Amino acid sequence: MQDFAPDLAALRSRLEEATGYLRIDEQQQRRDALEAEIADPDLWNDQDRGRRVQKDLAAVVEDLELHAELTGRLEDTETLAEMAAEEGDDSLEEEIAEAVADLSTRFDDLELRSLFSGQYDEGDAVCHVQSGAGGTDAQDWAEILVRMYTRWADRRGFQLEVESVSEGTEAGISSAEFVVRGRYAFGLLQSERGVHRLVRISPFNKEAKRQTAFASLQVVPFFDEVADEVDIDEGDLRIDTYRSSGAGGQHVNVTDSAVRITHLPTGIVTSCQNERSQHQNKDKAMQMLAARLLDLERQKRDAEIAEIGGEKHNVDFGSQIRSYVLQPYQMVKDLRTEHEVGDVAGVLDGDLDGFMESYLRWTRANAGA
Repeated sequence: MQDFAPDLAALRSRLEEATGYLRIDEQQQRRDALEAEIADPDLWNDQDRGRRVQKDLAAVVEDLELHAELTGRLEDTETLAEMAAEEGDDSLEEEIAEAVADLSTRFDDLELRSLFSGQYDEGDAVCHVQSGAGGTDAQDWAEILVRMYTRWADRRGFQLEVESVSEGTEAGISSAEFVVRGRYAFGLLQSERGVHRLVRISPFNKEAKRQTAFASLQVVPFFDEVADEVDIDEGDLRIDTYRSSGAGGQHVNVTDSAVRITHLPTGIVTSCQNERSQHQNKDKAMQMLAARLLDLERQKRDAEIAEIGGEKHNVDFGSQIRSYVLQPYQMVKDLRTEHEVGDVAGVLDGDLDGFMESYLRWTRANAGA
């Protein structure tokens, strides 16, 4: 009979650590307060506040239930191992080994939460994809990136809302802006912020030559309300309306309901074309503008929080954070963490969790250096 005592002791230690970084005692008190707030009959007089409280309560309950489930599962496994050892019952060895392996995997996943330390890590994210050097290949690459993040979001059960798209001149897209909604969306997507490089045989080159193309991703926190700390002067805005366009000519609005907002002092441009009305498109574009202006202010004001927006680079050679090579070999490699994967197709299909985890651990290690 295998001795599972060391494995179970290690799992018990990991559970105690989880109790700390999940702030279980604090979360239990917070659940009581949020449940009292939910019971307030006047809560939903303010729809935004109601949704915010409901979302906060769901997150707290999720953590508490997960912790309780892991605690119960570990206690059951410990009891089973003790019983098998006392009775010398080898028939339970496989069941105990499977339970230990399952718990270890679940703690691996859970411990990612301990790597999130930013103010906005738990919230939603505004993402902006921009094609760079590489002509038509770069515009096609930008569209591939949007599809990759869409599939990643689907894998995690997140919601991805494309707010605006600028079509490419021959193929692909020039740029796109989208919101990713899900717990820890911003914290996870920070690993993707920067310039992405693609090397492949170009489908747009008649001589089938290898082509290098670049596209960038910018990520900032998303706020359901225009943040109070962002003062936006209407006089600093140029607001243009235009006709929305969809793939294949579908979903084209018969009125000019799409909205593009230019913040004249900074040159920041946001747009939205997918809401039902011009007013809703303007509100969403203002939300994204507030997020980007807040990010810009924090970069100027505080070097530590400047990491929210990341460094700005030209979208071309020498500035990439990650390379996706399809020719002459198959490899995706992050140039910061050295994490690499040979399954390029899997990565482009949204299998990004390994890169995100490596980045979080790399960031934690560098912060402690």
